[in-house]
Amino acid sequence: MENLDPNRQLKVRRRSVLRGAAAAAAGITAGAGGILAGAGPAQAAGPGGMPTYRYLRDAIVLPAVPAHNPTKEFIFPCIRGVSDKISGARARYYLYYAPHENPGGICVAFADSLEGPFTEYEGNPLIDRHLPGTTVSHVSSPHITWDAATRQFFCYFHGENTVTRVARSADGLHFTDETPILSTRLVPGTSETSYARVFEHTLPGRGNRYVMVFMGVRGGRRIFYGWSPNGWDGWQFSSAPLVNPEPDGVTDIAGPTLVKRNGTTYVAYNGNDGRMRITEVGNAFDKENHLGVFHTPIASDNGRVAAPSFGTDNGIDYMFYEAGSRLKARICIARAVPSA
Repeated sequence: MENLDPNRQLKVRRRSVLRGAAAAAAGITAGAGGILAGAGPAQAAGPGGMPTYRYLRDAIVLPAVPAHNPTKEFIFPCIRGVSDKISGARARYYLYYAPHENPGGICVAFADSLEGPFTEYEGNPLIDRHLPGTTVSHVSSPHITWDAATRQFFCYFHGENTVTRVARSADGLHFTDETPILSTRLVPGTSETSYARVFEHTLPGRGNRYVMVFMGVRGGRRIFYGWSPNGWDGWQFSSAPLVNPEPDGVTDIAGPTLVKRNGTTYVAYNGNDGRMRITEVGNAFDKENHLGVFHTPIASDNGRVAAPSFGTDNGIDYMFYEAGSRLKARICIARAVPSA
């Protein structure tokens, strides 16, 4: 296992629970970048002020003959509020997801409430493994960002596991221009670069508007990051990991997402022990303050929770996540628990 970067501010300790986080504004925030998981004042708080989440239901209801369900398993949810961004939206919320096993396929489902359930789009998959100029074994792990400057949705996904691509869409359903932006050759020493999520976030001195957090395999699975002026091209990537697994007492971490609260920035992610953790990285990505576990599997999760995606509706926080072992996972919804 490689040594941790000595230039990073590694603080391996568990902070006391932070309470009294600022209340989230009521309304749709799942489409605002997905980085604010803001607990209201009446919601129980865990590490970093994260809400305590409780399983509500499985997210997706498939018809008797699904449009796309080749391997009967789904991963990597990404929840987005869309009705304030496009006209003629099928519903208030679009939930993006994918099978992982070959051939994969980027999919979407619809609901008017974050409580679901979500109904599968009859046109799935939105993106399949037949890409411009190449065919890959699978495509998976969709993450969607709304780019206000171009009034388009950008979809980030992997296929193969060594390459991350971006595609664009005006309506969130019809994607084109699938373009590679990240590969292992751009992060020296890695054998995989995948499971990327992209957010609007400015880093000092980088001239960027967007950041990417993703899993890279280098002596274990670690969280790396990159930055771009527009989310489409001009990507640059750090050779040093942003978050390492060793301080958590695990060998592998993955499924990262950005969380902003308490005036600072965190990464939430899952470990190979099946639990979700949160680490403060700071607004400049110059910290690595491991705060511990914020969500643990219940019996129906079959030993694993992973790949969180957060949304808030009318002041209530929700978390979408994958539950279950590799190639047997499903997408679930959890709701923040009010404090006593």
